[in-house]
This record gives sequence, structure tokens and C-alpha cells, in this order.
Amino acid sequence: MARTLGSWLSGPDPTSDAGPDDYPGKRLGLPETGPGSIARFGRRIAALLIDWFIAYGLTSLTVAVGAISREMFLYTSLGSTSIAAVWLLLGIVSVRLFGFTPGQWALGLRVASVDHRQHVGIGRATVRGVLVFFVIPALFTDRDFRGYQDRFTNTAVVRR
Repeated sequence: MARTLGSWLSGPDPTSDAGPDDYPGKRLGLPETGPGSIARFGRRIAALLIDWFIAYGLTSLTVAVGAISREMFLYTSLGSTSIAAVWLLLGIVSVRLFGFTPGQWALGLRVASVDHRQHVGIGRATVRGVLVFFVIPALFTDRDFRGYQDRFTNTAVVRR
């Protein structure tokens, strides 16, 4: 019982496979630094915000062109729903076609397949996008800084 209560004070668990030279991505065969290394949380959040602003701008452009009436956009939930739909579609299509979203491209990141496939397929890109949309799965990460969206789809966000 003493070990259970004091485990967080005693350092790493001796039964874990983490060594003193362990780093995020080592278990996945990724380098510690440089291209191909695991991206840190701050850059990932910044890329997400850039993608969200792009989705907001594209939705605002459709209102300015007249495809959606301004009153309907401002006074109903259509505005926030359409921004979320554009963000999701932008993320799915760009990850499938290019391996990164516009925000990830701007910050030098990409979505890599951990199981050594050449591309992230449309199914995996869709699952990733939907899980990131719900926010909570992306906040829980493992030792390799991969959220549930990456663990379920065998992907990782790495530096380009």
C-alpha cells in the first residue's frame, strides 16, 4: 500500500520499460530530434488554431459571396456548425492528399503512419479528424505524446 500511495514521489516505476535514455517516439522507432521526431504539444495546438482560423475564413467567404445568408449565419447555429464541418473536411482531405493540414504545414509538422504505410488513408484520416473534433481524446496522451486519435489510427504527428 505504501508503494501505491507514494509511487508518484518515488520516481518512475521500476517495472516499466522506460529507461534513463528514453524519449518520446523511441518505442515507435522515431529519432529523438530533428525531422521525423515527435512534435510537441504547443506546436500541435498552434497548428490546430491556424486550421480553425482558415475554416472560419472559408465559411465567412461563403457568406460574403452569398451562398449562405448573413442573417441565417449570425442568428442560428448554422454558423458554428458550418465552421466545424469545413474544419473537419479540410483536415480529412488535406491529411489524405498531402499528409498534413495547412496549419501543420505552416509549422513544419506532418501526420506520419507508424505502421510504415506510405500514406494515411481516407478512413484513418476521417477517424483522426472526428476524434480531434471531440477534443477530449486529443488531450490524453501516452509517453510518445500521441493522443487517442493517433493511437487508434497508428499515426503520429512528427516534424517535417
